[in-house]
Formats: sequence, structure tokens, C-alpha cells
Amino acid sequence: MNKKLNISCLLLLVYAVSINTFASTKTEIFVGKLLKAAKNRTKQLVIYNGAYIKISYPNGDVPKNIGVCTDVIVRSYRKLGIDLQKQVHEDISKNFSSYPSKRIWGLKNPDKNIDHRRVPNLRAFFKRHGETLKITKDPADYKPGNLVTWVLPGNLPHIGIVINEKSKDGKRPLIVHNIGAGPVVEDMLFDYKITGHYRYYGKNRN
Repeated sequence: MNKKLNISCLLLLVYAVSINTFASTKTEIFVGKLLKAAKNRTKQLVIYNGAYIKISYPNGDVPKNIGVCTDVIVRSYRKLGIDLQKQVHEDISKNFSSYPSKRIWGLKNPDKNIDHRRVPNLRAFFKRHGETLKITKDPADYKPGNLVTWVLPGNLPHIGIVINEKSKDGKRPLIVHNIGAGPVVEDMLFDYKITGHYRYYGKNRN
């Protein structure tokens, strides 16, 4: 009986290790694709322009030659088949009070043209459907693929994505973001007050 029990336990252990290894590999592949998509954004000529524009739905986008910080995130995830416009719209439509649209912009209803292009809304979405991570001063806590939000001078919200490259001194991970001059890779993780730190691998991702 003990021998059979030991064999069963061993099989369960092997199964658990296999499942964890598969999940880990799958995550690494996802993050790798996300980083590639984010870095590719820096090769595109984009003029910083946050004007309100009516766009199609789902998979709607403003003209490819314009964009803001949130568009870097939206466009990067879209390369992986994740449409944040659709996901944010669906969630905010069902849970409007969980988003700051009324408090900040005085809106009474969701707006699929702009909701996903606003940092406070993305923060609310990632808190609800992603993983909220600690905000620290330790650069090692900011892993490739993580999303970081800041508040800039003038109380302006900002967002970027951590990549797998380091600063010249090797101490800090670099960030892909658009702070006004188009999408770039920069050493700016701790340049401004961090307001959010998230990990998002896709809602209902298989």
C-alpha cells in the first residue's frame, strides 16, 4: 500500500512540475512577444497628439502617425491579439462606477472612442483584471513586460512598459513610452512619481 501511495505521490509531483513548467514557458513566450511589439513601436514615426477622434470598434485606432502614451500600450497588446479598446469598453460598460470617468471628466456613459486611451482608465482596468504589483525603489522589482504609471509635472498621468534592456550603468530597466517626442526607449523609471505597477497577460487568455 505504501509503495503504491509513494508512486501516486511521485506521479502527482511530476504532473505539478510539468504544469508549472508549461505555464512558465507560456508566460515567457507571451512576454517576449509583448516586448518585441513594444520595441517595434519605437521604430514608428508618431507625432504626439491626444486629440479626441472617433474611431471604429472593435480594433479601432487613431491614425498610425499620431498617438500618446496609452497608444503605445494599446498598439503593443493588439499585436498579440489583445484589444484593450474592446476589453476596457466591455468592462466599463458593466462597471461604470469602478472607473474614474465621471469623477475626472464628468462623463455619464462609456465612450469607446477614448476610454482605453486614458491612463486612469487603464489603471482601473489593470487593477481589476491584471495583477497589481508593489511600488518600490528597487529596480529589480520591475520586470520585463510590467506596466508602470507615473504622474508628471502638472498632474499629468503617464504610462509605459518595462523592457529587458538596462540603463548604461546596468542598474535600471529601460522603459518604452511616449512622453511627447514619439515612442522611445529611455532610462526614466524613477524620474517621476510612480503611481501604479501592474502585470497584464490578457483577459481570459488561454
